[in-house]
Amino acid sequence: QVQLVESGGGLVQAGGSLRLSCAASGVIFSINAMGWYRQAPGKQRELVAAVSSGGSTNYADSVKGRFTISRDNAKKSVYLQMNSLEPEDTAVYYCNAELKLRSYSRYVGYWGQGTQVTVSS
Repeated sequence: QVQLVESGGGLVQAGGSLRLSCAASGVIFSINAMGWYRQAPGKQRELVAAVSSGGSTNYADSVKGRFTISRDNAKKSVYLQMNSLEPEDTAVYYCNAELKLRSYSRYVGYWGQGTQVTVSS
């Protein structure tokens, strides 16, 4: 019933830009933190950027100054603007959100299906 759907991935040349989007659907009482993770082949999944319910953000050192995370609570969405892309950014990018489906339930982490970002040199 509840899903996170991502879009915006693709193939881009080094120095280019992409904007990833993730929208939550279904009955959701509250959303806490939202974030973007990425995983390259043979590597562990790593946090790229996160934004709290209050709007505070944090970024991996490797993307600071190049990526910007934002959220739209009315649309239940989170975005990742990626500029000055490098081949090292190539990975599957996953959206994550902490969702409370009912007032009496706990927050649970949900994942999107992932979207491929490939940066060519």
